[in-house]
This record gives sequence, structure tokens and C-alpha cells, in this order.
Amino acid sequence: MPALIAVSLPQIDVISLAAIDDPQHPPRILLLYGSLRSVSYSRKAAEEAARILRALGCETRIFDPSGLPLPDDAGSEDHPKVSELRDLAVWCEGMVWSSPERHGAMTGIMKTQIDWLPLSLKGGIRTTQGKTLAVMQVSGGSQSFNAVNQMRILGRWMRMITIPNQSSIPRAWLEFGEGERLPDGPFYRRVVDVMEELVKFTWLTRGRKDYLVDRYSERVEDVEAVHQRVSQK
Repeated sequence: MPALIAVSLPQIDVISLAAIDDPQHPPRILLLYGSLRSVSYSRKAAEEAARILRALGCETRIFDPSGLPLPDDAGSEDHPKVSELRDLAVWCEGMVWSSPERHGAMTGIMKTQIDWLPLSLKGGIRTTQGKTLAVMQVSGGSQSFNAVNQMRILGRWMRMITIPNQSSIPRAWLEFGEGERLPDGPFYRRVVDVMEELVKFTWLTRGRKDYLVDRYSERVEDVEAVHQRVSQK
């Protein structure tokens, strides 16, 4: 294999991998939702998911996107809501993205939050890589999977471990009714399934994140070298 740089291949040591220490604290999960309406079913779904996660032994935080600026607004990099979101992304070990489906896609509010999560920050901090992700959507009409499919693509782009299971709640205004809670039934049970799977994947992968995202191409050529190469005219 003449194209292969052999010294940059990983030496996979199963014994060392098995001995990686778990951080021991409860899994840390950040939940994002994609609607600012006073009656927001994506927020209600995220809150229901957070209750389940806490019952499964996790520590949860829900980010309120109210006041979050658009990514290209002048001076928005220093906005306190941007700092809050990025700090939470560094803090967490897994995420839940819950969005309404609007015009056959996730909402702009949901996408704006994701757009504020860079692949890396100063100091080599990677805000999303190797962390787990569960995706959920709510719909006003019949069941659809457009928003969760979009979020899966974004999760892959952010180098996250997106779990196989997902939740899609149709006619959310009927499922939640007049209250804040999703009652027992097939849609609630699916949310429980998704959160349980997220917790399992988080337990299995945290403490191994750096190992899982270690890449041959980045060992051959670091980020600075790549930037210099692609910046040449």
C-alpha cells in the first residue's frame, strides 16, 4: 500500500481501551428545542425527555434560545447567549435536539442553535465531536420524519454519535392536549425508548471520546497544516 503512511496508523490496544476511566459523574445531557412560541410543543417534548433522563440518573440542562442572535450578526460572537450555549455544549456529554417541522424542515431557530456550535473552539476544545445525540420532532399534522432526518445529517456533520432510535410526535397539539405533559401511550413510550438508548450510548462512549474521534488524516496533517494548504491560491 504505497499511499499509506504506516507510522500514522493507530496501534489498537484492546487492553488499554478497556481500562479507560469513566468520569463517574452522572451523564450530562444538553437539550435544545426549536420554537419560541408560548405554547411550544418541541419545548414540552424536550422537558418530558429531560424528566425521563433524570429518572435514568442523568444531569440535564435545557437551553432557552430566546434572544440568541443570528450567526452573521455583527458582534454576535461575544453575545452572552452564544457564550451560554457554547459553555453548555462543552459541559455536556450528549445532546437531545427537539424541533417542530415547519415547511417540511426543522425550524430556523433549531438550525441557528446548531450553527453556533463550531467543530472546535480556541484551545482545541471540540464542542460536539464524539458526543452522543438523540433527535426528536413534533408535527402539527400527520407523522413525518423530515426534521429528524435533517438533524441526523447535521449530527453526522458535527461528528456526533447519533443513536439509531428517534421520536416523531404527530398532531402534537392533540397528544399534549391542554397540559404540559405527554400522557402514556405509544408516543410517550417511544420517547422513553429514545432516552434510554441515549443514556446507554453515552455510558458506553464517554471517557472514550478522544479515542473514537482520533483520525488517520489528522495524524498525517494537523489542522494548521491543512489550513495553510487549502489557503494557497
